[in-house]
Amino acid sequence: MKDWVPRIERIDGPRYRAIADAIAADIAAGVLVPGDQLPPQRRLATTLGVDFTTVARGYVEAGKRGLIESTVGRGSFVRRSASARPAADPQRARTSDFSMNMPPEPEDPELVARMQEGFASVARDLLPLLRYQGFGGSPQDKDAASAWLGRRALVPAQERIFISPGAHPALVGIFSLLAKAGETVLAEQITYPGVRAIAAQLGLTLVGIEMDQDGVLPEALEEAVRRHAPKAIYLNPTLQNPMTITTSERRRAAICAIARRTGVPIVEDDAYGFIASHGPPPLAAIAPDICWHIAGLAKCIGAGLRLAYVVAPDARAGWSFTGAMRAISVMASPLTAAVVTRWIDDGTADTILRFIRAEAAARQKIAARHFEPGTYLSDPLSFNVWLPLTNGWNRSAFAGHARATGVGIVPSDAFTVSGPPPEAVRVGLGGPIGRAQLERGLEFMAHALEGPAQITAGLY
Repeated sequence: MKDWVPRIERIDGPRYRAIADAIAADIAAGVLVPGDQLPPQRRLATTLGVDFTTVARGYVEAGKRGLIESTVGRGSFVRRSASARPAADPQRARTSDFSMNMPPEPEDPELVARMQEGFASVARDLLPLLRYQGFGGSPQDKDAASAWLGRRALVPAQERIFISPGAHPALVGIFSLLAKAGETVLAEQITYPGVRAIAAQLGLTLVGIEMDQDGVLPEALEEAVRRHAPKAIYLNPTLQNPMTITTSERRRAAICAIARRTGVPIVEDDAYGFIASHGPPPLAAIAPDICWHIAGLAKCIGAGLRLAYVVAPDARAGWSFTGAMRAISVMASPLTAAVVTRWIDDGTADTILRFIRAEAAARQKIAARHFEPGTYLSDPLSFNVWLPLTNGWNRSAFAGHARATGVGIVPSDAFTVSGPPPEAVRVGLGGPIGRAQLERGLEFMAHALEGPAQITAGLY
């Protein structure tokens, strides 16, 4: 249907979204039917009097919603599985917290369709998934968790595996078991903000451990254990958020030796462990008897799933964890767990993971074009860069100046456990923004850092 023309003049918001909304509306009205070919993008741009990029983005947005599929050399067609129902709430589709460290979002229509089919398949047996279930997950979900954890050299018995409604509740449950209000937990000196909030909520004292380019220093850890008598050590040793550090296997062995000798359990937040395709083994693979391992799925599959696989040090610890988690959240969503199990079983989860790795690497290359080597910290597969500031910039001024780019900027205050925060920011490279917007945002930031803050900030 090459003569189709969308009516976008009465639709609020950006024009590219208006084009996607018009496609959805015309599918719902029967004007467009599965298999119909849409006009070539350049021809439609001329007809509507807009630039080519607007139409291209509109088609990409429609592809994200599962409405159309595009093939180079053939064109764009209404999907055979395109829903005739009204489009999803556009406000909900635009909602995103750019302060979070997000993975890139898939745009490939075929992959998105596979993900949607996973939901559709699970929905065919919906009613049992809307019932209360025991905490920890069904045997099928634990089998999928075991298969997934095996990619990280972890082979725990099922009695040590638990399905949690996200990493945050798991951390709350574990810390509530290990420490009481007023007691101490150790963490990296610059660490994940979520653990700071959890410690404050539970009344725990969080103490930072000195770090180098390989993670926490063993001698600093040993001294902190001696001085503070902590109840736990919290670590994020792979693609650490925010500094992107991956601790070497040798350093991990040293850390585990100290923890075992002093009897202090480790809480390993392995949020990014699956992103690193050839990283060192988890701490829980080196010292399973003293490690709580949390394999969140937010960074390697999708944050909205709110699911994590938790491995307890032993069955007895698992029983206590079950009681704590029942008090916090009763259970993880069986519906969410079933979708993830389906994706793991049919290979969709691996496909998502491969996409995230490839896109993260592409975005790191964009960052490398704009920031000089040695002026920032990153990893070829991380979702962010850690950017120390120069030329008189302070972190709050720079974050305010760069906020208009749409790229997630978070000042170092959010990550600092002890001591004065460094003049640095975390720059997010992932999330729903595309490469073109990221390129413009990073170019804007790099240009700002070239000149004195007093002059550049005055133009803001």
